[in-house]
Amino acid sequence: MTGSSWASSSGEAVTATDLNTDRPHTARMYDYYLGGKDNFPADREAAEAALAAFPNLATAALQNRAFLHRVVHWLTGEAGIRQFLDIGTGIPTSPNLHEVAQGIAPDARIVYVDNDPLVLAHARALLTSSPQGRTAYVDADLREVDRIMTGAAEALDLTQPVAVSLIAILHFLPEEDDPYGIVQRLMDQLPPRSYLTVTHITADFDPNVSKAAEVYRERGISTQARSRDEVARFFDGLDLVEPDLQVVHRWRPDGSVGELTDAQVSVYGAAARKP
Repeated sequence: MTGSSWASSSGEAVTATDLNTDRPHTARMYDYYLGGKDNFPADREAAEAALAAFPNLATAALQNRAFLHRVVHWLTGEAGIRQFLDIGTGIPTSPNLHEVAQGIAPDARIVYVDNDPLVLAHARALLTSSPQGRTAYVDADLREVDRIMTGAAEALDLTQPVAVSLIAILHFLPEEDDPYGIVQRLMDQLPPRSYLTVTHITADFDPNVSKAAEVYRERGISTQARSRDEVARFFDGLDLVEPDLQVVHRWRPDGSVGELTDAQVSVYGAAARKP
């Protein structure tokens, strides 16, 4: 299987109404933190309010992105993974996951999953594949596990190991959505030697992270910081990869981090293998 594919729930063109530009959205706010241009006044206002509460938010976003690049490089180059399921993709920002993975293994296959119409609008243009590999896009919410796996099966061989990426998304799921159960259901449908990668905001080092989360909640976006022990629960039953669960800039650093503190980053991250 080669090339790229794109699937939406409706098959219809994305309109300005679909984008809900009068309300902030997490993917567009994240794009703003990363210095992107795919955001609107409501997103910028909310992002600036969150930055006022936790001024290091942009640093945290950049380090979260750098962790994604390092962990994908490790998964592809050292763990030998050739299939990725990236849930909560966000607005494409080069290098995207498939660019990192296929830069090492051109035959790698990647399925991106998101439910933001703006991400969907970018999917066909930006999520392109090497000729040897494949990329695909599934329009779905993280809570829709069966729908995600059905869509993923069109591009991935689910009898072979898959690396699931849940980067900066689980903190948007409150306890009533059973985030731990969702992760368990995802991993239960994958074979041994599959991997899970997670990043998650924390207030363990700076209580202002919780204030930033409150800014999100005030704008209708459920958000919560979790402690190290709470984040570690997402990896129950899996074998953590060295150096285990760390603040993301400390996970296999490549020398480009500088003198950042844990409080400045305030995002936990890890990779773990399914036995």
